[in-house]
Amino acid sequence: MSDTPTAHRLAKIPLDALHRDLRARMAPFAGYDMPLHYAAGIVAEHLHTRAKAGLFDVSHMGQAILSGPDAARLLETLVPADLLGLPPERTRYTQLLADDGGILDDLMVTRLPGREERLLLVVNAASKGRDFALLAEKLPRLDLSVLENRALLALQGPRAALVLAGILPGVENIPFMSWRAFSWRAFDRDGAAVWVSRSGYTGEDGFEISLPLDIAQAFALRLLEHEDVAPIGLGARDSLRLEAGLCLYGHDIDETTDPIEAGLLWSIGKRRRAEGGFPGFERVRAVIAEGPSRRRVGLAPQGKAPVREGAELQSPGGRSVGRVTSGGFSPSLSKPIAMGYVARDFAAAETLLETELRGKRVEVRVAPLPFTPHCYFHPGKDQK
Repeated sequence: MSDTPTAHRLAKIPLDALHRDLRARMAPFAGYDMPLHYAAGIVAEHLHTRAKAGLFDVSHMGQAILSGPDAARLLETLVPADLLGLPPERTRYTQLLADDGGILDDLMVTRLPGREERLLLVVNAASKGRDFALLAEKLPRLDLSVLENRALLALQGPRAALVLAGILPGVENIPFMSWRAFSWRAFDRDGAAVWVSRSGYTGEDGFEISLPLDIAQAFALRLLEHEDVAPIGLGARDSLRLEAGLCLYGHDIDETTDPIEAGLLWSIGKRRRAEGGFPGFERVRAVIAEGPSRRRVGLAPQGKAPVREGAELQSPGGRSVGRVTSGGFSPSLSKPIAMGYVARDFAAAETLLETELRGKRVEVRVAPLPFTPHCYFHPGKDQK
């Protein structure tokens, strides 16, 4: 990742003016000027999302459609997910891997309906230029259409389905990691194509909504009219995903980590584990068989002060056994939490470690992930 660009070079997201009208404090992120928080502050926004519904603008992320014969099979040469077995209108999380099995980026892949084979991709903002260049180079037989004319919103929280169903009836029935196309009419024009996936990065039930730029502000304002909806910035997005034990690319996963040590084995289909055919397969297969030398774990610092990224983790005897990759304060639990990598002999829950914080030794205990339970919607199971 490159250094953060200076303020005058930052790109603006489509709803920049709306965020400023909503009194957002803006900050640089992944080359964009993004809302960090609004007047209520990060803690209030975090707790509102856990209790009701938070609206996030994630239009900085990359959206593209990869299409052509054998699109799923060909994309499998770059990622470890089982995409051949992905049904239409279903979404799968996976990673673009380097030749040595390191993670170049993580992304969401949705198989779109229709006779033509089309895959909708959503990738991270900081990596999207590199990702799209890699796809174009490695998969020249396919058509890669980068969707520069669409915004991306996320509505997250236990009231998200009720709120969104008032605008897009039927959306409440979509299962977790599923996708549907809706039509929404604005400005006396024909209905615009609004794409909704039941997914997100907070651990809550919720949706990610891709829609044309020219209706994005009207749609966002319609959502914000509801008493249960509040605008939420990047600060709360980060604390929410940390409580949910979800990786942030460039911090908890990067080119130096493989999916197994990162705790992402679940994202590699059984067929792919056996057959391979993706970059770094030999490394991944060996790590599956032998176990990783280190593991991503939850961390519970003792005391009230958060332990930040980069802090070294040591055994009580002073041996270096790992480092913190994400750390902060948990508004839901009212205490500091963190994630990091530790040598596998020290990865069991309740293992006592130490780190240095402001010149003092602080105890850190290994904790199970996630810190707060996931609340994803599964029809039938959730309705019992």
